[in-house]
Amino acid sequence: MSTIVLLLITGFGLGALYFLVASGLSLIYGLMGVLNFAHGSFLTIGAFIGWEVARRLSDGSWWALAAAMLTGAVVGAIVAAATEFFLIRRLYNRHIEQVLVTVGLALASVALFEGIWGTDPTYVTSPSWLGQTSEILGARIPNNRFMLIVVAMLVLVAIVLFLKFTRYGLIIRAGVENRLMVTALGIDVRRAFTLVFAIGGAAAGLGGVLASIYYGYVSAHIGGSLLIFAFIVTVIGGLGSLAGAAIASVLVAVLQQFANFYLGGTGDLAVVLALAAVLLLRPRGLLGAKA
Repeated sequence: MSTIVLLLITGFGLGALYFLVASGLSLIYGLMGVLNFAHGSFLTIGAFIGWEVARRLSDGSWWALAAAMLTGAVVGAIVAAATEFFLIRRLYNRHIEQVLVTVGLALASVALFEGIWGTDPTYVTSPSWLGQTSEILGARIPNNRFMLIVVAMLVLVAIVLFLKFTRYGLIIRAGVENRLMVTALGIDVRRAFTLVFAIGGAAAGLGGVLASIYYGYVSAHIGGSLLIFAFIVTVIGGLGSLAGAAIASVLVAVLQQFANFYLGGTGDLAVVLALAAVLLLRPRGLLGAKA
């Protein structure tokens, strides 16, 4: 029983991390139709700069962690907004060019990160409580999993509230339905779309800082490795569905944890097989819109 509880809760924690990355992907594609393969770069640079700030403040304190999370989110938002403004804005409805540009940016950014921070992982120090465990039904759960779950839930609620109850959220949803009509009303929908990229980048940058807590280090490739699972989550949940991404994040992570424990470390294979099954049986994903 304790093993099942451990795998479930740690799966929820890993799923929360996947969601922080996949939420930006799902939001950007669902509202703007852009497949952004450079999304992992927003995560990585947010993690690196966030921990650079934390290291200079008071490494290992809660204040340093809060500063790292805030910095990671801000940096991720700025880089994402700049990417949309300088690169993506001219490529809407040109999907092949979008893929080529974002893949190229992702590859170039990894080389840049390695040139600045080196190829070896940079190990991080977090508050001591996050490195400890708490007992639930006989299972010793790492405390950092609880933090991941709480932050992911807050991000999900914040994005939903923003889209439903703010002026810019209304503009974004209206611009998706009929961009020409919104523009004719004198509203600059391009600014709203840049904001969508910024929100996705902020979630990724925040996720980068939390990923470094989960793994204990940050490296130039941490964003790329998480991006793979984020795309799987986005496809299984349904392209453009934020709720689908949240559900799929948990399902994928829990499946991965159970397969790794009971099937000899075959978690990644199980996830890929689940993706294949969804593509064959329900191509639009769990909550994706019908074609």
